[in-house]
Amino acid sequence: MQSQLVSTTLTTKPCLMELLSKTGLEDHYENKLTLSTVLEINATTTSDEPLTTMQSLPGAFLNKLMMANVNARSVKCLTTDQEVPYYGVDNLDTDSDTSNVINPLDLITALFLCSDGFLQQEMVQKMSMCQFAVPLLLPNCDTEQSTLMLWALRDIVKKFRSSSQTATNAFVEERIVLSDIPMVSFVRLGESSLSKSQILNKLLSNPQQYHDTFVHHDMECGDVPQRISDGLVEISWYFPCGNRNIDMFKEPFTVANLRGDIRSSETQFSFLCQTSAAVYIFIDDFEADLKVLEGKSTKAELFLVVNSQRKTFKVDTLKKMITQYSIKETNVIVKKKQNDAEFVKTLQSSVGDIIKKSKNRLTIENMAAVAHQFGILIDEDGECQSARTMADEITRNITDTIKFKDEQLPLQGQIWKELSQLEKERCRLRKAGDADIEHYKSSLKKKEEELRKKQNQFEMSDAMASFIFGMSKSGPERSYFLKWMRINLDNLSLQNLSVLRDQYKDLCQHSPEKKDDIKDLDKQLSNCSLGLEHFLRELGQLYEASCSLPESSLQRKQMEHLPGLCAQMLLDGFPIELVDGDASNIL
Repeated sequence: MQSQLVSTTLTTKPCLMELLSKTGLEDHYENKLTLSTVLEINATTTSDEPLTTMQSLPGAFLNKLMMANVNARSVKCLTTDQEVPYYGVDNLDTDSDTSNVINPLDLITALFLCSDGFLQQEMVQKMSMCQFAVPLLLPNCDTEQSTLMLWALRDIVKKFRSSSQTATNAFVEERIVLSDIPMVSFVRLGESSLSKSQILNKLLSNPQQYHDTFVHHDMECGDVPQRISDGLVEISWYFPCGNRNIDMFKEPFTVANLRGDIRSSETQFSFLCQTSAAVYIFIDDFEADLKVLEGKSTKAELFLVVNSQRKTFKVDTLKKMITQYSIKETNVIVKKKQNDAEFVKTLQSSVGDIIKKSKNRLTIENMAAVAHQFGILIDEDGECQSARTMADEITRNITDTIKFKDEQLPLQGQIWKELSQLEKERCRLRKAGDADIEHYKSSLKKKEEELRKKQNQFEMSDAMASFIFGMSKSGPERSYFLKWMRINLDNLSLQNLSVLRDQYKDLCQHSPEKKDDIKDLDKQLSNCSLGLEHFLRELGQLYEASCSLPESSLQRKQMEHLPGLCAQMLLDGFPIELVDGDASNIL
């Protein structure tokens, strides 16, 4: 696939506001798009009519992306006299008017700049599901500042099995920003006749399962016009499945791709040199200004990737460059008279060796410290961090989930299960027998009141007091708090439940006759699980228990605002369960 760019000159500064105006996003540069806005269902979002305006492209892309449609990057705009795609143009006429053509990376960059943190997070999640590369460093050509997209990447969880784990048949499941795997980066200096993105797609793809992880285009090589996506660092991941016949690499790693020339993105290049195990520099133009390599402080091993078939290729110049910038001769990868498949195999062998011996490993979360050193912004700074502090205070000391639920969430234990059974019996009256129905109902009501008294004897736990305090915050801070709670609790579940889930799945598939063992594992899974829903159940029980008290009681008045907090959660887009799976109760 190919794409076309907005026609400008190399020296022209890319105009962000011009693109935002063209696509109808200018109002959202300050007032960000939100997830609830994007998910709104109306006649426009459900229409199959062809797109006829440039302003319709962002919405069409987002709608397809939210459905995890792998063709999201191929949406097209039809005008009255021509087809104007922002991606997928096969025949380019250099004399044609390109004023209405949008590069896909520019559109994606613009949408991220015009979205709030929660929509960015959802976009990254869906892009990852479609196996698209996702932003690591997001450039803003208007402010000439980059942002590390740590929060946007928080929701991605990957499950994989490396060759070293094949014998134990064990999979690793973890949040990607916490994964301690090496990163290999690819950049371009000056001209390169090799399409870096095309080569990366082939590098990461099994020959029988080719996939365009990175958008590629002919104009990436040579003198490309500047774009608002220049300086964008995209990342994707390679995760082996443990099958040697399929896996291209034995170990997992991250691959980063810096868009544009490193001479105009020195900060991003320096960041990659400190966080990567290796940086592969694509270059053909040895006469270009190479000052960006002088005195470069790097923890990464530097490689040069050159094409000897270019007329500008000079062996003597290459040797001088190797000596001047202290690059090992073995770290020069030359494309000779060989096809792309053979060249990619050479590159795969080099990357495989790097992954095997790599010692420079940083989790994406730890890259934040490096980003600060280079003046790169972090999307988690501000309200996001204060909300994290509140969530961490609740979840930091949870080591035994069963003990925590007994001590901090006492209202949803055995008492709640008994109350659920009473509620069902009040509706069904299956155990009334020969007893008078009204007397039987009265006895059930009395038992319920006694159980509510037991619930009201418990004082609000410290964890629940902190949780209600966090929920009572206004605006984005409340949303960040709830998301951090979910992330922290999910991280605990990944640690505690992965083994139990694998055992449960194995028994169900291979030993279904062992019903007692399956039942026991199911109980263990229920007891060990701890999520945001457990806090919300406790919130519900606090309110319902207080409703059994006199209206004038202080405890009841203190709980009257709880339904409003839950209603606000729904309005903010957070799901609330309708059925409590542990107590089998409809909330």
